[in-house]
Amino acid sequence: MHQRAYEKQCTAEEGRHTGATTPVRHTGRTLFALALGTFAIGTGEFGSNGIIQLFSSGLDVSVPVATYAITAYAFGVMIGSPLITVLGARVNRRTLLLGLMVLFLAGNVLSALAPNIALLVVFRFVTGSVQGAYFGAGAVVAAYVYGPGKGGKAFATVMGGLTVATIVGSPLGTYVGQAFGWRATYWMVVGVGVLSLLALVAWLPRTDDLRGSSVARELSALRRPAVWVMVAVAALGISSIFAVYTFIGPFITDATGRDASLIPIALAVFGVGMAVGNYLGGRIADRYESRGLVAGFGGVLVILVVIGVAGSNVAVLMPALFGVGATMMFAIPTIQVRLTDLAPDAPTLMGALNLAALNLANSLGAIGGAITLDAGWGTLSTVWAGFVLTAAGLVLYGVTALRRKRPAGPTAGPVAPVADHTVR
Repeated sequence: MHQRAYEKQCTAEEGRHTGATTPVRHTGRTLFALALGTFAIGTGEFGSNGIIQLFSSGLDVSVPVATYAITAYAFGVMIGSPLITVLGARVNRRTLLLGLMVLFLAGNVLSALAPNIALLVVFRFVTGSVQGAYFGAGAVVAAYVYGPGKGGKAFATVMGGLTVATIVGSPLGTYVGQAFGWRATYWMVVGVGVLSLLALVAWLPRTDDLRGSSVARELSALRRPAVWVMVAVAALGISSIFAVYTFIGPFITDATGRDASLIPIALAVFGVGMAVGNYLGGRIADRYESRGLVAGFGGVLVILVVIGVAGSNVAVLMPALFGVGATMMFAIPTIQVRLTDLAPDAPTLMGALNLAALNLANSLGAIGGAITLDAGWGTLSTVWAGFVLTAAGLVLYGVTALRRKRPAGPTAGPVAPVADHTVR
């Protein structure tokens, strides 16, 4: 998803910079350092979902209450990342990235030491505030070091770290948590974060070409209503992926009655589905305005029904987990491309806003699932919360798309086609 999400952003950054005054050395190492950072961030984010039962038990709170820590991280991305992006608009991207990684390390160290759920919630919020700003600043550096016309390709390489995190990092973090306690998962993330910080210090270029941009320029995107509509579509529609992913542990142990050792495998299956959907969805997003979104949202609604009805059978649940990851990630590239198309002139803030929309979805999915669990509707009931939210997102997108197609009035003349805004 992120190759398509940030291609416009990278292109805008290429246009803003006049080009390197000296050749950039070690381009591959720079991209690797950035990708290692996204791997660390992704492992911390998704790994928390896999250990929710562990810190629920360790901190003596219910699973619904434990989801507050997941929600707090999402709110950190939604609120903290755009704020950091604006406040750091004029800061050199190298300096900003190093500062963000230090903050990320501090948040995870404090998470590992948290004595109660209240402080864990605060520390996860702090950690989440790094994510969107890091991805946005990383896009700037990726576009710079890779050269003109190749920014999207460069950032796709960088964001590969997040895909690897869903397939390898999150299951590994869950396994470490099961073997050594939930705090060990965050210490593992700290270890990876330290390596990424050292790599960034060593391989990020020192140049004024990575200077910041105008605060007013970044904020200009916030005056466009269409941006906020697409954020709402993303937040509602994508929430079902988190209404499932957040509760994979309880699905395995409570709904199917299987051993917790199956949880890392289930997370990996989900991650592989995400990778497949991401690849296919990116190709569709290049060619069509709405097919990826409509097909992805529609497909996940069907699979959610399957889980809700028959998910207690592990033979049904496992392929359905793959299907949820694949169908939702099939939709996300289209959402991201539409959002960045609306404001390519505010690249770093739009990068943070992209992640804010996804993490608002994370929050909504976790909250919706917690509500159904608190109501006593059963472990698999979280998928019905996701169903309602995704259906609402699909309806909102359909209504706004129809309004864009509709003529101004009965007396209006022939209506010119509205480029890139019709449902196909």
